[in-house]
Amino acid sequence: MTERPSSRPVRVGLVQARVRPSYDETIENTREKVREASERGAKLVVLGELFASYYFCQTEDPEVFATAETLDGPTVTTMSALAGELGISLVIPFFERRAPGLFHNTLVIAGPDGRSLGVYRKMHIPDDPQFMEKYYFTPGDSPRPGDAPGQAGFSAFQTPQLKVGPLICWDQWYPEAARLTAMKGADILIYPTAIGWLPSEKPTEGAAQLSAWQTMQRSHAIANGTFVAAVNRVGQEGSKETGIEFWGHSFICDPMGRVLAEAGEDEEVLIADLDLSEIENTRKWWPFFRDRRVDAYGAITKRWDEDR
Repeated sequence: MTERPSSRPVRVGLVQARVRPSYDETIENTREKVREASERGAKLVVLGELFASYYFCQTEDPEVFATAETLDGPTVTTMSALAGELGISLVIPFFERRAPGLFHNTLVIAGPDGRSLGVYRKMHIPDDPQFMEKYYFTPGDSPRPGDAPGQAGFSAFQTPQLKVGPLICWDQWYPEAARLTAMKGADILIYPTAIGWLPSEKPTEGAAQLSAWQTMQRSHAIANGTFVAAVNRVGQEGSKETGIEFWGHSFICDPMGRVLAEAGEDEEVLIADLDLSEIENTRKWWPFFRDRRVDAYGAITKRWDEDR
């Protein structure tokens, strides 16, 4: 009989929230929920995509660029200090101003001493009705020979309890992103997200969209033998006729794709206990990394295979 690895427990928290009328109110609400997650034992806490502001990508507004921050701006500084105070690791997504005219959809992972453990810039940028992100964001850099680990592309960052592989929202639909991040040794793939229904779509397509969103990410857990956590926002932003109703349903699943915890459609601090030994155990039963044909995948780097 196969011997199971010893248990390696860690508690993770997701902050599912709605944006408040002002930046200060939103930050304070988020701080309260991070404290709650910490009080409930979470050692890694994940916030939603662009959590400190409304989802401004519904329109193209040049005035919004003035709200972008640097890596040492007030949002990262304030939330990193909270991570240090609570002794937790905290995932902090924000709108980054990297240089004049250069902006990213970014997250920082702050460690339990309040210092940065790593930075990730969203690699896949959508351009759909009400999700006009290409107007605002430059994709993250592709890695080049000589880049330091975590400097560009897909990365995973070590916290005291586990190795975190950060991705952001639209990245969640790409199996390549999940695979490359898992190959960096990630114990958990995290997806800070801002996704919801358009009024015209919800009656006929809403249930299918939500199911597809969760199914896709559960498939990443199964294919890579990792935990997955997706944290969404909630609430109506914009008018009920043309805006977005963010659907919530943040969740955490294990390496077999089983949902360990799932939120509803209102604000919630979601907590789940992970046993990291399940990664090794699952990969013994489903040895997908062993059986990959890395010699046969060259065409994956092409936009389309014209030689088919």
